[in-house]
Amino acid sequence: MITQLPPLVDQHGSDEMSTRRSHHRSFGILKDLERPSDVFRDIGPNWFASVMGTGIVAIAAATLPFRVPGLHVFALAVWVLAAAWLAAVSAAWAVHAAMHTDRARAHADNPVMAQFWGAPAMALLTVGAGTLLVGRDWTGAAAAVDIDWVLWFLGTALGLVTACWIPYLMMTRHEIKPDGAFGGWLMPIVPPMVSAATGALLVPYAAAGQARLTLLVCCYAMFGISLFISVIIITLLWGRLVTYKTLPAVMVPTSWIVLGPLGQSITATGNLANDGGLTLHPPYAAGADAFALLYGIPTWGFAMAWLVIAASITLRAARKGLPFGLTWWSFTFPVGTCVTGTVGLAARTGSDLLRYGAGALFLLLLAAWVIVAVRTVREGARGRLFLPAPAAQPAPSLPQAA
Repeated sequence: MITQLPPLVDQHGSDEMSTRRSHHRSFGILKDLERPSDVFRDIGPNWFASVMGTGIVAIAAATLPFRVPGLHVFALAVWVLAAAWLAAVSAAWAVHAAMHTDRARAHADNPVMAQFWGAPAMALLTVGAGTLLVGRDWTGAAAAVDIDWVLWFLGTALGLVTACWIPYLMMTRHEIKPDGAFGGWLMPIVPPMVSAATGALLVPYAAAGQARLTLLVCCYAMFGISLFISVIIITLLWGRLVTYKTLPAVMVPTSWIVLGPLGQSITATGNLANDGGLTLHPPYAAGADAFALLYGIPTWGFAMAWLVIAASITLRAARKGLPFGLTWWSFTFPVGTCVTGTVGLAARTGSDLLRYGAGALFLLLLAAWVIVAVRTVREGARGRLFLPAPAAQPAPSLPQAA
């Protein structure tokens, strides 16, 4: 039997939602809320996924191996949007924590919402990398490097905490059902991989000698932290899908999160190999370059296979109804990491297949981002996205053999 996944917020959310719907007054763009201040009541860490999904569009656009008129300007505009949105979501979260402290603390106790504590770290890292790659035209090179250092240290510290803290909670406090695995379990685990990929960009700006070597070693170590835990979780998710079949509709988009550690690990090995020669002695610099290729291509192959599986599961669910929620941002950032990883492989091999594959993946990312961003603005303007999230409905069970 398929058991019901926990709600995305605490248990009294559903009763309060029905009260709001029966007694709310119209406030124009926030007509689904009882009062405008309720915008801050149920903001969770999952909102930072929208920053991740926007920032990766700018990074992917900046790294594409094509010269398209206006592409760089587009990337810069999206980076500005991501940076502004990071500031706005962070401010909203601060208000939420101050006004609704108990609810803010309760996010970590919820087996579903707790997973999204990985999103704030990745939002910081994504905007920081975008500042270095794109925003430097607006801030100046020196300021861009300084901003990236600050955001990288903050995001890395937070990401290392979530990579240990959330699994610890799952092992000691959370009640996990046999069919409870979903793609969101990867969210607190992926930040160290993002730190590895983005930290590699800072290697040339670290002081030569031990400082630069320490950064490189730490990036490879964080690559390992995320990689091995991700392999475990992807295996658990595969087993859950095979045993209990499809996820509840609201959770289906999270199946795309599997692409995140895959694409980001390819990006990380490529970026680290690019700058390894600044620090590593022969033959290890050449070994890093070989590892980036020999690890990257097989991993890219599995990522493309999972992309087909996730897309098929999503289309199947869409035919029965795929409710919109913040989980739809899972369609963006993971695909973006595949774009950057494919770009790196194309540059390393000179392969036209990978080059045009990166372009195709970017078009998929762009389409997903536009659709999800428009839906987020529309549902957010109504106030619906600020209501307590309903519990995920169980997937239909299959008949058991006698």
